[in-house]
Amino acid sequence: MERVVGTIARGLRCPIINQGDQIEDIVVDSVLKAAEVEGFQIQDKDIVSITESIIARAQGNYATVDHIAKDVQAKFGDEPIGVIFPILSRNRFANCLRGIAKGAKKIILMLSYPSDEVGNHLVDIDLLDEKGVNPWTDVLTEEQFRNHFGFIKHTFTGVDYIEYYKSLIEDCGTSCEVIFSNNPKTILNYTKNVLTCDIHTRERTKRILKANGGEKVYSLDNILSKSVDGSGFNDVYGLLGSNKSTEDKVKLFPRDCQPIVDQIQQTLKEKTGKTVEVMVYGDGAFKDPVGKIWELADPVVSPAYTKGLEGTPNEVKLKYLADNNFADLRGEELQQAINEFIDNKGEDLIGAMEAQGTTPRKLTDLIGSLSDLTSGSGDKGTPIVFIQGYFDNYTS
Repeated sequence: MERVVGTIARGLRCPIINQGDQIEDIVVDSVLKAAEVEGFQIQDKDIVSITESIIARAQGNYATVDHIAKDVQAKFGDEPIGVIFPILSRNRFANCLRGIAKGAKKIILMLSYPSDEVGNHLVDIDLLDEKGVNPWTDVLTEEQFRNHFGFIKHTFTGVDYIEYYKSLIEDCGTSCEVIFSNNPKTILNYTKNVLTCDIHTRERTKRILKANGGEKVYSLDNILSKSVDGSGFNDVYGLLGSNKSTEDKVKLFPRDCQPIVDQIQQTLKEKTGKTVEVMVYGDGAFKDPVGKIWELADPVVSPAYTKGLEGTPNEVKLKYLADNNFADLRGEELQQAINEFIDNKGEDLIGAMEAQGTTPRKLTDLIGSLSDLTSGSGDKGTPIVFIQGYFDNYTS
């Protein structure tokens, strides 16, 4: 029978994961049980996508505010610390900031504006135009910012992040000065000791700071890159990718994920005879058109994946073929012509007109976005996503 369905993404339920659980066995058992109960067949090139959260939970990769404070104190001592370019997120940064504040005597908090790195806005960009403020050149104090824009709450959370972050710092007994600038060099007028909290631009920021007189310069991936008093850690990403767990604890991004995905692939091969691709995913990589938030607050979409997920799609645009190459054909004749074109397409379509408008992103970024949207961030209870037909095309 002719196939009438392409890609299918299923969110799979599994037990609540706790520290010490054998995550590889739980994932395999959940996939096999779902296939049996729902009546689908596991095939070669199917994909098992696992949220980073349950792997970190199984690893027990947690740290407390005090662990963060001890690492910050060890790196900066009692010098004033410039904490620059944090994202505006209670979930992502509040406990990190508490830990930083507990390890410092004074913090100069420098916020980017009109928005943070991932699109959370402190102020609407149209207001900047109205007030004649240039975010690329103008440095504002907290008083100047308030005089221009008043007290503005975040569209989704209802939080005034300036007030919120300042209160978190001061509640730890640490003095705080807030300034606003998009130029990393600004902070060096206040202190030569800087913790830069941006995610995807951190290496550039550190390079600029060090080249212009920065002395002790670290980024969030340098904090808890090693265990502190038995805490969790991430040797590659440190605090990047962490989430609030309790009021005084964070769950870190999982570490050593490659052996996990390889083991799951091997076990599924042994049990089904099929080669299934496996990946770990965090945030997807997409932007919300209303809140203007770019979702990717994790350092990467996928910290580990099996070899079959390397690369980017190599696809042609069906509507381009129908409107151009085969504009004079209709019906079955058109379908046959397109089938033959796809069957004979080259292995590298970069620059080909037939590929224009396709998505030249990494497979793991695309699949991670599909997985993140499928599993959601709330109470769906489906931290494993099973994807079929992703590598199919019109001829399959």
